[in-house]
Amino acid sequence: MAAAFEEQRGRLQAVAYRMLGSRSDAEDAVQEAWLRLARLDAGGIDNLAGWLTTVVGRVCIDQLRSRRAKPETSYEEQLPEMVVTEDDTEGPEDAALLADSIGPALLVVLDTLGPAERLAFVLHDMFAVPFEDIGQIVGRSTDASKMLASRARRKVQGPHHSTAERRQQRAVVDAFLAAARKGDFEELLRLLDPDVTWRTRTAHGVTVRLGATEVAAHAERGARARATAQRVLVNGEPGVVAWSAGGRPLGVLACTVVDGRIVEIRSMRDPDQLAAMNLPRPRG
Repeated sequence: MAAAFEEQRGRLQAVAYRMLGSRSDAEDAVQEAWLRLARLDAGGIDNLAGWLTTVVGRVCIDQLRSRRAKPETSYEEQLPEMVVTEDDTEGPEDAALLADSIGPALLVVLDTLGPAERLAFVLHDMFAVPFEDIGQIVGRSTDASKMLASRARRKVQGPHHSTAERRQQRAVVDAFLAAARKGDFEELLRLLDPDVTWRTRTAHGVTVRLGATEVAAHAERGARARATAQRVLVNGEPGVVAWSAGGRPLGVLACTVVDGRIVEIRSMRDPDQLAAMNLPRPRG
């Protein structure tokens, strides 16, 4: 039974992460499914994958409803969780990782959906679960589940980028980093949207910088630090991990590129959170 569950774990965590937007919460939801399975006679379950999806879906709905009952921190005061993967979009394994990641913009939009809407959209549009099965999870009819997903779909505008678009986005980020290292202020301004926002998580909280001039100046100052930069994907978007000479992670940076300009930068510099992240090993 444990082996059968482990075969499903990756898919279940992907479902739970898209539902909850937090890796730790997703792991808790999957663990709860395992605990419930361990208390049952698995021989009586005809479709283990479907049963586990149902349990994880219901656990996620309960968590989302619990969140709505409590005061929430606004997006201005937080950063979406960063999932860092190797930046090699040519490889099929990393393409799968990119497909499994979720952009911060989509997380923000998903948070505007009701729990049932969110589950219907995630399970059907992202994991091709039939509406009949979704209806059993949320306690609605098949037609009602279709309406939930349709309503959610109208609210969600998650971008799906081609390989060529990803390369163009990476080129913009690479040019931005190169300009910062050279101290080319005019080039930085050209690459930044005038209303760009840079949010940084430190050990003391989140700092926010607004506007191309302020962001360009901060990028110039940061580029003076002696660090080794490594290309990565952060939630499927082009990013960088910076390492000290001794191999200690100094920070993670991710950029959102729209129409050839960077519109948002998010960075993590909290040592405790960096240590807890599953970062790729430094190369070289």
